[in-house]
Amino acid sequence: MNRLPPPTQVNQGPEPPPDSITSDIPARLDRLPWSGWHWRITLALGVAWVLDGLEVTLVGSIGGVLQRADTLALSATEVGWAGSLYIAGAVIGALGFGRLADRLGRKRLFLLTLGIYMAATLATAFSQGFVFFAVCRFATGLGIGGEYAAINSAIDELIPARVRGRVNLAINGSFWLGAALGAGLSLLLLDPRVLGPALGWRAGFGLGAVLALAILLVRRDVPESPRWLLSHGRADEARRVVDAVEAHVRVRHGDLPPAHGSITFHRHAGASLRDVARVLLRRYRRRSAVALALMVSQAFFYNAIFFTYALVLTRYMGVSGERVALYVFPFALGNVLGPLALGPLFDRVGRRRMIAVTYVCSGLALAATAWVFLRGWLGADGLALCWSAVFFLASAAASSAYLTVSEVFPLETRALAISIFYAVGTGVGGVAGPALFGYLIETGTRADLAGGYLAAAALVIVAGGLALRHGVDAERKPLEEIATPLGAE
Repeated sequence: MNRLPPPTQVNQGPEPPPDSITSDIPARLDRLPWSGWHWRITLALGVAWVLDGLEVTLVGSIGGVLQRADTLALSATEVGWAGSLYIAGAVIGALGFGRLADRLGRKRLFLLTLGIYMAATLATAFSQGFVFFAVCRFATGLGIGGEYAAINSAIDELIPARVRGRVNLAINGSFWLGAALGAGLSLLLLDPRVLGPALGWRAGFGLGAVLALAILLVRRDVPESPRWLLSHGRADEARRVVDAVEAHVRVRHGDLPPAHGSITFHRHAGASLRDVARVLLRRYRRRSAVALALMVSQAFFYNAIFFTYALVLTRYMGVSGERVALYVFPFALGNVLGPLALGPLFDRVGRRRMIAVTYVCSGLALAATAWVFLRGWLGADGLALCWSAVFFLASAAASSAYLTVSEVFPLETRALAISIFYAVGTGVGGVAGPALFGYLIETGTRADLAGGYLAAAALVIVAGGLALRHGVDAERKPLEEIATPLGAE
């Protein structure tokens, strides 16, 4: 009697190497319903942006106070240098810690960078002169820059695909909660009836360290990214993490739907710098061009206006320096509400369309504001309302730039890619914008400043057009479908 060949004799194609890992863990993470566990992860990691907003606004609000003889007696140039060193530290921190986040893991880095921030901002409170203050500001920037890479990577890899856009936008928009907090603290602590200028500025930095300590305690319970563990051959650890997460979710939601789809990692080594260069400059060069345009244009747009708004209010609107911090609140309100209101549309309508809409519309709104400013039709309150409307759109646009960079490149290069584009965007747009607008304000003519606003508007409109034409439809898709991990090729 004829017999069928045994199954081992059937030609099934080349078998994977013996050290390969096939897993459904990404699918298991993406199919989870939103739960209290996701809320805890979002709050524990997302505070990085709050801390950055707190630092930037607090220093901006107390810049004048630090020039007093009973504080640090800094010159205006020294105050400016302290701000530049903070940005330089953020750029260097992003590049250095971003590389380490891809090699050593997300959790190690988001604990380390928060610890650096906490120590540096606490040390700032004990400054006695410019040199120590400047070193502390640089170290604070190192921590914040490193936070961006590790945090955005971890969030994208832990949050379900169907809500990744809105969660990412909301977290990035929380910078402005920190900005409002920094403005409020400066008004309260510098009040002579509370602490006054001599001690109030020190207390502000000390409270930032207390907030960081509280978050550090919460972050200890945030797990390592299971996706990162898989890519480094640590499948058992990844499985234990996901099993624990599913156990938490089942308590509230009961039985979970089945996970569909798996991925096989054929190699487990981290990406080399040559791999990163190949990914950014050859394999995904069009994505890199779009990401660069988005990051540079939004950095120029934001930093040009935010770092000089106080000068505009005092020089053109006659607002006293003591009242400038009050105008941060409507500015911050528009920035917070924009990502919250528009974020869900990035998951429903789609990435390319919404990125284009927010970039182009924020550019048009800024152009309209420039026109009414040139005509002299705005007072300080009217200008604040215009900024609030402009940045309702621009905040969602800027947040979508970080979302784009964090999801369109392979797993092994994600953190460093975020770092590179953040560094270039901040280094180019963040430095050139304030310098150019400071010069335009010094001329004293509304026409020159309005021309600068129109230039910023043109940049974001062009970037929005590039995103619409060459962007990626990443909405509701697993990260592994958007960009295949290098180890799974």
